[in-house]
Amino acid sequence: MTKNDLRIVFLGTPDFAVESLRRIVDGGYNVVGVVTMPDKPAGRGHKLYQSPVKEFALAQGLHLMQPVRLKDPEFIEELRSLEADLFIVIAFRMLPEVVWTMPRLGTFNLHASLLPRYRGAAPINWAVINGDTETGVTTFFLKHEIDTGDIIAQERIEILPTDNVGHVHDKLMMLGADLTIKTIDDIIAGTLSPIPQDRLTGGTEPTPAPKIFKETCRIDWGATAVTIHNLVRGLSPYPAAWSTLYDGETELGAVKIFETKVTDTTDQALRPGQILISGTTLSVGTGDGKALEILSLQAPGKRRMPVADFLRGSRLSAPCFR
Repeated sequence: MTKNDLRIVFLGTPDFAVESLRRIVDGGYNVVGVVTMPDKPAGRGHKLYQSPVKEFALAQGLHLMQPVRLKDPEFIEELRSLEADLFIVIAFRMLPEVVWTMPRLGTFNLHASLLPRYRGAAPINWAVINGDTETGVTTFFLKHEIDTGDIIAQERIEILPTDNVGHVHDKLMMLGADLTIKTIDDIIAGTLSPIPQDRLTGGTEPTPAPKIFKETCRIDWGATAVTIHNLVRGLSPYPAAWSTLYDGETELGAVKIFETKVTDTTDQALRPGQILISGTTLSVGTGDGKALEILSLQAPGKRRMPVADFLRGSRLSAPCFR
């Protein structure tokens, strides 16, 4: 089999998926169809938003499908008519069995973790939030339970102390595109030896990676400084950790926090959430007695800014976070 013989359908939505699709197209592989989410209203004017995968597919003249329901008979029939040998899924919705069992060579997914660790919707976030020093990407064949299929291949990278989730996302996007191409080539060559995930768990429950909600992003100042610092890293630049700012008993609104630094000491002991302003620096007390210096933030109704700019425009007398 050659790359021209292998008929591929690609399923994905965000930028993370586009890089792999671009590599597939640029590599001369035979993409017979692309599936992405329907357009959605977004922004103040409710203008219809097109997914990054759709924009790329249209620019390349690829056959595009945007089903509302993945079990819709018309969509299933259109998918079958493409006579694809392989489906590739990257950052897309959960597929019904009638879809992922359709191609004769199966359906593989690119997941942004070292499975079986971090099964779920937000693997990159949770790896950084939990303070991991390593992560990676995995290709695996789909099966009934989400993110549990037999592993095809993995690649690893280091998570640097200075990395936030945006940095790790971009590294994994590129690494994932490399692994996607390698997996396709191994399928064409017939050299795969997939490994069941239960061989790698060691009898322990895999670390979950559930969806990130607003309350997930709220800072508990009673936690340790390192725990809060990693939460900020794991949610920056999006959706961003946050806390409600008070001046005395006056609530000033939710503040998004993007960058922090752990400091061992301050000029005075701080209660969890208590703010100390010294010149152009802002430090906050935490649960283990250490302080967390905030480096950049976004106040209500304002843009993101360095903390020095925020302090120049503020008149706080007894500030704290709660």
